[in-house]
Amino acid sequence: MDIRLVGLALGTFAIGIEGFVVASLLPQIAGDTGVTLVQAGYLVVTYALAYAIGAPIAAALTGAFERRNVLTGSALIFVAGAILAAVSPTYLLLMAARVLIAVKAGLYAATAQATAVAISEPHHRARAIAAIVGGTTLAVAFGAPLGAFISDLAGWRGTYFFIASIGALATLIVWFLVPRGLYADRLSLAQRLGVIRHPGLAPALLTMLLYMTGAFAVYTYVAAIAVEGVGLSHSMMPVVLLTFGIGAALGNILGGQLSDRFGATKTVIAASVLNAIVLMAVSWIMQLPDNIAGPALIAIMVIWGVIAWMFPPAQASRVLAIAPESAPLALSLNYSALYLGVALGSMIGGLVIANIGLEYLGWIGGIFPLMGLVVMRLAGSPNKQQLSIA
Repeated sequence: MDIRLVGLALGTFAIGIEGFVVASLLPQIAGDTGVTLVQAGYLVVTYALAYAIGAPIAAALTGAFERRNVLTGSALIFVAGAILAAVSPTYLLLMAARVLIAVKAGLYAATAQATAVAISEPHHRARAIAAIVGGTTLAVAFGAPLGAFISDLAGWRGTYFFIASIGALATLIVWFLVPRGLYADRLSLAQRLGVIRHPGLAPALLTMLLYMTGAFAVYTYVAAIAVEGVGLSHSMMPVVLLTFGIGAALGNILGGQLSDRFGATKTVIAASVLNAIVLMAVSWIMQLPDNIAGPALIAIMVIWGVIAWMFPPAQASRVLAIAPESAPLALSLNYSALYLGVALGSMIGGLVIANIGLEYLGWIGGIFPLMGLVVMRLAGSPNKQQLSIA
């Protein structure tokens, strides 16, 4: 594989670790900074909002800049944000660090995919994109469990220093190996958002938002579910995340294959129904005795990982079928919808814990993927040709 793609993917690997390991760190962060678990959960909310809103703005503002400078600059700021998070003495400073990380993570991820395509041969472009996305997949499968393991040994601050070190290595590789003279698309924010008026795209984005809302109403508080809900020790968190990550890696592959064979729309429907069932099963598991609930949660994390990650490639295929002539912009909006769902789900999960109880997270979260199916049903398909493609 082209070493330049490895460097770009290493950056998305660091970003993926930071984004997915934080759920396992929330109880430690809450205890260390003197806030409640629900307040700690707002770290996920603000990160997701900053990613969804800040990244498109940052992309518009840096459209005239050389991609090599955008990549190294955003990676350096990401590293600085991770170090700031590691040494933050207060909850508010930690939140500010995560907002900074989110904006630059979103800018880096989008620019890295575009750069990977630009430096690859036309017949290798799909592989180039897969390499960059693979950095995130590896982060979910192995990076986040490793980060949780480090937090068990050196605390959550140690995990952030680990993330910063990976980001620094990625920065060096990108600076020395990515060629000069590559420029991003010079589009205004209004042009980027204008594609949402394409028939059928808004309902598709709403489906993504609702799916992620349900998933992250539960996933954000997975550490509390594992420790308080089913009686596992905190030292088991790496195992919990590893089982989910292995399932996610399999689900990412399966989602693409099922979309190619049966169609993206059918795959999205299947993933939504199955995700609702699994989320509700998490609440049911918390009602079981601890000696049964703990192993059951670990087992269902594998299944949940497969189902949760079946959805993104199928959803991306739907978006491409709806707006093929505006693919980059439509996919960027799809990512914004994803992170808005993360923010909304984390907020709703916090409200459920504060007002009803931890054991109700799955029952409430499972409703949202089903709401996404209702949106799909009411919206239908803009035309029969798109339906056949999707």
